[in-house]
Amino acid sequence: QVQLVESGGGLVQAGGSLRLSCAASGRTFSSYYMGWFRQAPGKEREFVAGISSSGGSSNLADSVKGRFTISRDNAKNTVYLQMNSLKPEDTAVYSCAAARIRTVITTLYNYWGQGTQVTVSS
Repeated sequence: QVQLVESGGGLVQAGGSLRLSCAASGRTFSSYYMGWFRQAPGKEREFVAGISSSGGSSNLADSVKGRFTISRDNAKNTVYLQMNSLKPEDTAVYSCAAARIRTVITTLYNYWGQGTQVTVSS
C-alpha cells in the first residue's frame, strides 16, 4: 500500500515557476514508476511526466518538454515536478500516481494522490 500526498500548487503568473512535491508513505516507494498527471476543467486527465523507480530515466509529454522536469528522491520518498515557463493552458489539478510498470496509461496506475491545483494567470 502506498499513500501519496501532493503539495506546492498555487496561483502563478504566466512565465513563472512552481515546484510540486509528492510525498509517499510505505517502504516500497522506490520500487514504483511514478507519474504526474493533470486534469483541466471539462477535459480528460492527461499524462504529464513519468520517472523510473531508480530515477535514471524519465518521460515527458510533448506539451511540457523543455519546460517541466521530473525527479525523485527515494531516500525521502518524494517525487517532484519542476514547472518553468508556465502558460495559462497549464492550469489544472495535478496528481501524482504510482505504477508497477512504466506506463502513460491512467488505468494502469495503482495509487493516486488527491491532487493539487495549479492556476496560471495571463
